[in-house]
Amino acid sequence: MDERVVLYGHDTMGLGHVRRNLALAAALRSGPDGPQVLVVTGAAEAGRFPLPDGVDLLVLPAVAKDGNGGYHGRRLAGPLADVVALRRNVLTAALTTFAPHLLVVDKVARGFAGELEPALPALRQAGTRIVLGLRDILDAPTAAAAEWRRLRTTEALRENYDEIWVYGDRRVSDLALDCRVPPSVRHLIRYTGFLADGRPAAPAGPPPVAPGERFVLGLLGGGQDGAELADAFVAAPRPDGVAGVLVAGPYLPDATRSALHATAAVDPGLRLVDFCVDPVAWVRQAAAVVCMGGYNTVTEVLATDTPALVVPRVEPRTEQLVRARRLSERGHVDDVHPGDLSPALLGRWCADAVRRRRARTGLDLGGMAAVRHLARIHVQEARRAA
Repeated sequence: MDERVVLYGHDTMGLGHVRRNLALAAALRSGPDGPQVLVVTGAAEAGRFPLPDGVDLLVLPAVAKDGNGGYHGRRLAGPLADVVALRRNVLTAALTTFAPHLLVVDKVARGFAGELEPALPALRQAGTRIVLGLRDILDAPTAAAAEWRRLRTTEALRENYDEIWVYGDRRVSDLALDCRVPPSVRHLIRYTGFLADGRPAAPAGPPPVAPGERFVLGLLGGGQDGAELADAFVAAPRPDGVAGVLVAGPYLPDATRSALHATAAVDPGLRLVDFCVDPVAWVRQAAAVVCMGGYNTVTEVLATDTPALVVPRVEPRTEQLVRARRLSERGHVDDVHPGDLSPALLGRWCADAVRRRRARTGLDLGGMAAVRHLARIHVQEARRAA
């Protein structure tokens, strides 16, 4: 069967969107007669991840978000409007040529700065099914609702979308309530569960520890805002016989990375890894995990019984803070505000955490299977309508 799916992510900060879409692409391909999948991303680093057969990348000129929430071309100089126009033209040509049966748009219904607007009605007319995929939490509820209105998300959904997939558990976070989604489009929402169980794992090799050596794992996500956590992690006292393994991420500032390498060179119990394609196996093996609060990192932790301390990013969005607090309130993780973080606090938490495991029950972690099922329905609908 010649079935085609496009997973679009605008990727303006970190690796979260592309990592989620690559995991979804692998999940879609894992079933019988899986579709051909094109992953559209603005992160050139996506090329560092292994791709299953039948999955390919379309990498757009990159856009970056600054600390104040503004945007600029990551590598191309000149007005942002010129970069967006280039992205829009490439997208329109690629999507209409590939002619997918299903397009899953990550987070922004019109695409970054409206770059999907020319393609959506053309695809709709050609019979493509179009879905908006949303992580469990977009921001603090007031800010999420304001952004929903500002981006005219409801209007975009009415015009061009068939469904909304929320990659979370409604019992933890009700996105419809948080974003004040109007009843006119609320019926489109399907809560898939967290994209946790069955998340395809890429071979990452063994962690950099001796056989049988216990370790605490530190995860900085993409690393662009992980300097404070990194500094606290390397300075925190570790329990006797427990190593520290810190995964820095590709966007960690160079000065911070150099300082960490210098520290690791004189601390035999500290191992620094610049980049790990897939840390899931390391999370399972770790005695404890200290991490940022991004969606992918947290869902990878939730699929294990490894104790975790989540130190969320709080600017320019409080998405990670809301996620960490809600999961902490239900007993699935521990959390600490970055303003309260210190090496001493981290050391005390690790000393307790390495002596226990954490059973995570009462959570819907079956999002991967749910997405495969929903995607199959949409592809079949598109084929019948062709």
